[in-house]
Amino acid sequence: MIVDCKGNLYSFGCPEYGQLGHNSDGKFIARAQRIEFDCELIPRRVAIFIEKTKDGQVLPVPNVVARDVACGANHTLVLDSQKRVFSWGFGGYGRLGHAEQKDEMVPRLVKLFDFPGRGATQIYCGYQCSFALSEMGGLFFWGVTNTSRESTMYPKAVQDLCGWKIRSLACGKSSIIVAADDSTISWGPSPTFGELGYGDNKPKSSTTAQEVKTLDGVYSEQVVMGYSHSLVIARQDTEQEKEKLKKLPEYNPRTL
Repeated sequence: MIVDCKGNLYSFGCPEYGQLGHNSDGKFIARAQRIEFDCELIPRRVAIFIEKTKDGQVLPVPNVVARDVACGANHTLVLDSQKRVFSWGFGGYGRLGHAEQKDEMVPRLVKLFDFPGRGATQIYCGYQCSFALSEMGGLFFWGVTNTSRESTMYPKAVQDLCGWKIRSLACGKSSIIVAADDSTISWGPSPTFGELGYGDNKPKSSTTAQEVKTLDGVYSEQVVMGYSHSLVIARQDTEQEKEKLKKLPEYNPRTL
């Protein structure tokens, strides 16, 4: 996905589940009854944004100026200039936030953020879940991180992080890491691979948000996460901060 300087949205790649937003999943039956996908090889503009009313009517949403975009494994979120959130693609486990598990072929408005004072300021996609930070500072979650637990079918406030001022958030396969206030917070179900940063001889996973004690006193500017690893950019403005960072072990791939 690409957002240009005028707020147009473009997508390319595999259209499976409608994740590109061009009103098609691109499926066709090739030779020997094999299912293949008609992939978009160059960026193509996403032209239609919709909302669905309670009685199932589909209405176009005009004048969408995209400001940010986020991709999950097979779903997409976009944030527009009016702080509205749209989602589309694979609907499994409620990751689209429309209270149903249907795939969406074009960007569909997520109702919760379409009220004055209730808009979103940041969006994030996990592998099979979604997050949005509201303009009131609340963090909302929908979808699933642990497929053996119940799905969250529409955006719900993350109670564990109520009152924290969130700067940055990232998702891995099923783990989450957050930079908030003076702390770094993470959680994720088993199996994990150390990406939660809890340290040696500590629990490897957690179903609830925990402070990362190994980064105590370290101010995280930004967090990012891959499938099963994390990176943190730490501030080092004061002598105190520099001292703290010096005490952390140094990662040297050559000596591993």
